[in-house]
Amino acid sequence: MNCKIDEQLLEGLRKIIPSERILTNEPMARHTTFRIGGIADAFVLPSSTEELTQILKFAKESDIPVTILGNGSNVLVLDGGIRGLVISFGKPFSNIERDGTRIKAGAGATLGTVSLFAASHSLSGLEFAVGIPGSLGGAVFMNAGAYDGEMSQVVQAVTAVTPDGEIVRYQKDEMEFGYRNSAFQKNSRIICEIELELMEGDPGAIQEKMTDYTRRRMEKQPLDKPSAGSTFKRPPGLFAGTLIDETGLKGFSVGDAQVSEKHAGFVVNLGNATAADVLDVISEVKKRVQARTGVLLEPEVRIIGEKN
Repeated sequence: MNCKIDEQLLEGLRKIIPSERILTNEPMARHTTFRIGGIADAFVLPSSTEELTQILKFAKESDIPVTILGNGSNVLVLDGGIRGLVISFGKPFSNIERDGTRIKAGAGATLGTVSLFAASHSLSGLEFAVGIPGSLGGAVFMNAGAYDGEMSQVVQAVTAVTPDGEIVRYQKDEMEFGYRNSAFQKNSRIICEIELELMEGDPGAIQEKMTDYTRRRMEKQPLDKPSAGSTFKRPPGLFAGTLIDETGLKGFSVGDAQVSEKHAGFVVNLGNATAADVLDVISEVKKRVQARTGVLLEPEVRIIGEKN
């Protein structure tokens, strides 16, 4: 097989997790909301922190590179794919439970699902997250937010694992949250479980907010086409989508990658876009917006993998 992880290494992985949760030569386009990405050597789905620690220790001992993937919603995987292991926090890692006003959930739970779970228990504070498509772990990693809300407002504690397989617990003041940023982007610790502190709320008011946010998303965002969400970070005091729109770039495309005609802050996949197409669109948008406004846009989407 083309996979750089040979049969002996696969056999070692199978001693940790069942073979049905180990996929070799796996197209990453199946695992990103952009529907773009080359082949991963091996794609594994742990179901617990214990399995994850064992996988990480095995990978280190075997000198296998590791890439962590949440729900694939804020990611562009390059066309050359990903070498080594991709560890995905999907359904096997998506438990959610309530303890008073606190919710504890696995990193693989989707942010929307956790938001709806909170609402079903009349807990307020996570309404802003109802339409964000990412995983909870990815949302903490990126300090995701919308409609004046962000994860830093509700995250109280995180259980993470070091690349060596050591379990570490973080409290809120240790996470260094900033705009679309957290300590986990710098410290190589892997988020496994998150504790959120919410407030008792009025069920009607919670539902009203969530309905309003959902309506606004559907009206303004290109939810009918694959994308990675907002492509660029918001410049201080400005909006990336507005700058791109005013530069006349709505509808600009390279191959099947296009600046959305509905919301210029999104690059969408019209069907068969490659990562190279998306990078070319991003590069051209940055160049033209800077030439016109002096503002250098910074991508919000996380770019991983290898070019062809």
